[in-house]
Amino acid sequence: MTTLLGRREECETVTQLLDQALSGRSGVLVLRGEAGIGKTVLVQHARDRAVPLGFRVECCVGAESETQFAFAGLHQLCGPLLDGVDALPEPQQTALCVAFGQQAGAAPDLFLVGLAVLNLLAEAAEKAPLLCLIDDAQWLDQASAQVLAFAARRVDADRVALLFAVRDTDVDSDHRFAGLPELRLAGLSEMEARSLLATAVHTPLDDAVSERIFAEARGNPLALLELPHGIHAAHLAGGFAVPDAQGVPRRVEDSFQRRSAGLPVATQRLLLVASADPTGDVELLWRAAARLGLDREAAAPAETAGLLEIDGQVRFRHPLVRSAVYRSATPPDHRRVHGALAAATDPLSDPDRRAWHQAQAVLGTDEQAAAELERSADRARDRGGVAAAAAFFQRAAELTPEPAARARRALEGAHAQHEAGATEAALALLAVAAAGPLGDLSRARLDLLRAQIAFHLTRDHGVPGMLLNAAEMLAPLDPALSRETYLHALDAAVLTGSGDAVQIAAAASAAPRSEVPPRPVDLLLDSLATTLTKGYAEGAPLLRGALESFRDSPHTDPDQNRQNAGWLWLAGRNAVAILDDELLHALASRNVALAREAGALAALPAALNLMSIASVLMGELTRAGELAAEATAITQATGGLQLRHAPVILGGWRGDEAETIALSAVTAEDAAYPEGSTDASQAQYALAVLHNGLGNYSAAREAASRACESPELALSSASLPELIEASVRAGHPEHAASALEQLQCRARASGTSWALGMAARSQALTSTGSTAEDEYREAIEQLRRSRMGGYLARTHLVYGEWLRREGRRQEAREQLRIAHQQLTDMGIEAFAERAARELRATGEHPRKRTVQTADSLTDQELHIARLVATGATSREVAVQLFLSPRTIEAHLRSIFRKLDITSRRQLREFPLP
Repeated sequence: MTTLLGRREECETVTQLLDQALSGRSGVLVLRGEAGIGKTVLVQHARDRAVPLGFRVECCVGAESETQFAFAGLHQLCGPLLDGVDALPEPQQTALCVAFGQQAGAAPDLFLVGLAVLNLLAEAAEKAPLLCLIDDAQWLDQASAQVLAFAARRVDADRVALLFAVRDTDVDSDHRFAGLPELRLAGLSEMEARSLLATAVHTPLDDAVSERIFAEARGNPLALLELPHGIHAAHLAGGFAVPDAQGVPRRVEDSFQRRSAGLPVATQRLLLVASADPTGDVELLWRAAARLGLDREAAAPAETAGLLEIDGQVRFRHPLVRSAVYRSATPPDHRRVHGALAAATDPLSDPDRRAWHQAQAVLGTDEQAAAELERSADRARDRGGVAAAAAFFQRAAELTPEPAARARRALEGAHAQHEAGATEAALALLAVAAAGPLGDLSRARLDLLRAQIAFHLTRDHGVPGMLLNAAEMLAPLDPALSRETYLHALDAAVLTGSGDAVQIAAAASAAPRSEVPPRPVDLLLDSLATTLTKGYAEGAPLLRGALESFRDSPHTDPDQNRQNAGWLWLAGRNAVAILDDELLHALASRNVALAREAGALAALPAALNLMSIASVLMGELTRAGELAAEATAITQATGGLQLRHAPVILGGWRGDEAETIALSAVTAEDAAYPEGSTDASQAQYALAVLHNGLGNYSAAREAASRACESPELALSSASLPELIEASVRAGHPEHAASALEQLQCRARASGTSWALGMAARSQALTSTGSTAEDEYREAIEQLRRSRMGGYLARTHLVYGEWLRREGRRQEAREQLRIAHQQLTDMGIEAFAERAARELRATGEHPRKRTVQTADSLTDQELHIARLVATGATSREVAVQLFLSPRTIEAHLRSIFRKLDITSRRQLREFPLP
């Protein structure tokens, strides 16, 4: 194949991709480059190599006019694999069938569809190695692109190879496939270019013409093959044509345009019909052609010219032919052709495509076409295709003649664009909506969306006020939405550290109630507002009641679960605020469980982060590390924003100075998290724990003081004990006393063993004599009744330190041995070393921790080992961790090798940390 000239290394890379999949190590490769550079040829080369090796090959090709049809590309690729859908877990089956419009149901989470696709590919690969070819991936609809990118990031130990070809375009689509292995195709060398040009032109070329072609082609193979066709025969020998300074793809497209312009008028019109319909449906082409008075013979000149092939499907020689034909037509011709395609499309089997063609056929406005598009938008949203819904709403707004209806559709489109992550498009539609007449409720919803977009973009201190204004506008119109908006405003004020939290809390307290009985979210708003306006003592009991309502709401009520899911993270944070370890564990666990059950991978990392932080506080640092690693892996797969909360707090408790300081510095340098914001304060809390462990008490006191200033109640409750310990050790008793007064007030209001234990521990640190001893013993007794193993171990440590300073060495050794053993087992290394130093000061040399075999496992392997040790099957573990069963089996083989065992039974008996 002449256009593989000079692509030896690229062909070898493709071969390696196939070999990797054959060996059971999934391969992924993204080919990038300009139009005509050779991506499609390499895709075809991969197919030609794969078939003799026994691969099953499935393909999809993105089309520019298909970008508004949700899951169109994905359905094209996976349609032939759907005979294996019954092997998927039921939630995945449902998600895939709803996405493909094969059954009705709630819009599936996009990444649950991704997990279904991942397992569908893995199931197919069990029978034969599978090669998935995705050409022109830059034109995939957004839902398909996100799902396939997710699957590519999660595929691991299956006999699957995925090859994407992505054209460089004016619109940057790199983010959709960012992080995947990539091969960028460069132009051919001069020698290779001359060899290829010789195969394209069989007549002698004037040197000037040759140099012109080389200069314009810049090593682009398709340009070298096509540009000579666009030069008059006389010019080939004369060299007097004026060089064109356009880019190579446009020059090649112009060449195709000139070739098509020389065809008969009927052929040009038939080409235009084919270019306007990317489905390649031959019968649809003939039906539309007939409506335009074109017979089938009109296709012959285009086939002879090598521009078009019609057999079982309509195919252009190259995507640039399609774009050249479509771009060169006049607007009236476009409307005429789309009208014929709309009339030829079955309104029952493909209503959305029919509506889209009909919309493109309209000159001016048309309410009927706009209404059809709105119905298509609703169907797309029901399938989970928010980007497609946004495109339909946007076009519907453009076609709507009546101003109020146009504003309403623009507002719906703005909501869909925001949900799809297209912020600029959302703002543009908001401007259209704002210009039209809107009812009070719609105007309030517009202001709410504008505030939400502003928070997403900037975390600006003005955002809480914008949300407050929206909440006040919504109060008489939609009390339920108004109260949720008040809670959003309150949370935004806390997260940004804007200083508006108390003002917003006061406004929320005065707002009308929405439902009787109140929802958990209403109770959470009321309790937080009371705490901020009337004080912790009055608010804490209400806050506990609110959190219990989240814990106790029926697990079997899907509507209640969906309503609560968005607020469980906030509820869990406030369990820390009232120092209630049982509620923290229950809410954090439920948050993760609901996200897993719903397949809500966009929300799962935040839930895992909260569970990880809870595990840290409970002294389960190994478990915390597994959860944090899982959150990171999922975020990488989904392309979301990495959350640093759990890793920085975990680093502080582990005593990992380099990691904690590095993560804290990243947060401090991020303009999105100014001083006083929750993220900045969390980093200060982590530093306070770190420096208390290392014995850097002045630094710990400074960091803890800053963390205690946070309006986030959870952070101040967790930071007060750190501030008291650091202040006592650094010689600032007055600061310790002030912080102790606050902590004791909170402990009395809370009444939990965690709270009372920490208050007693802190009182002991500031006391002397028998009072101190009584408080230490009380603290240990209270903390033993709680889940807070990390704090219990640290209390043994400070009690042992006190006993040693009192000269009671034997008793000190007993406490310090307990502390050292517990802290070492938990991985709380800096505090463990503190205990070791104290033991050495008593004359005892603590036993060094022996390296366990399980220490060689990665966090992910340890997580898998724990799940398998409970008796879970590989398929069950795969569903929980959003991997394929074959990938779990591959990890198990590694786990068995590292632990020197050979069976699941032995794993169940192995002492995992």
